[in-house]
Amino acid sequence: MKTYVAFFRGINVGGKNIVKMSDLARLFAELGFSGVKTYIQSGNVIFSTDAEQSLLAPMIEQAFNERFGFASAVIIRPGEEIASIVGSLPFDETEIERAQTANPDVEHIYVYLSEDVINAEEINQICARYGGEDRYYLTDREIYLLCQQSVRDSKLAAAFAKLPQPLTSRNLKTLNKIIQLL
Repeated sequence: MKTYVAFFRGINVGGKNIVKMSDLARLFAELGFSGVKTYIQSGNVIFSTDAEQSLLAPMIEQAFNERFGFASAVIIRPGEEIASIVGSLPFDETEIERAQTANPDVEHIYVYLSEDVINAEEINQICARYGGEDRYYLTDREIYLLCQQSVRDSKLAAAFAKLPQPLTSRNLKTLNKIIQLL
């Protein structure tokens, strides 16, 4: 039995695509997963299964669509991978501190997760046109973003949200809480 985290994209955002976490947890239990826990309303589900990882996202997406009546991309990551993602933050303390000092009331570090390998050429072209102070770092399946102000004001974050490849983002606080729950 292996533990995974499912990260849903675009649910409970701005009053749209509303899904109660208790209903989402029930769906996971009905799919035969064990140890199901949810965290906050953005669609983070911890669960365990013997099923192959490659089968999980399509199975969950189909069941989700049938149950809730709309599609939501889901990114699946093994539980132990989440600590590695957080442990690999590419920004130094000075950069992070500068952003936090400029606006201490918001989260500054976000990780965009992808189920598939990210199109690095596309991301780099988008970022080359960006003239702001936000910084990013790209790996095979993650984009790390350090926002100098709020993510809501980040032109880079807005560009990432419009990519055709399904990505979902979580801030560092959320990822750290998921690590605790694991």
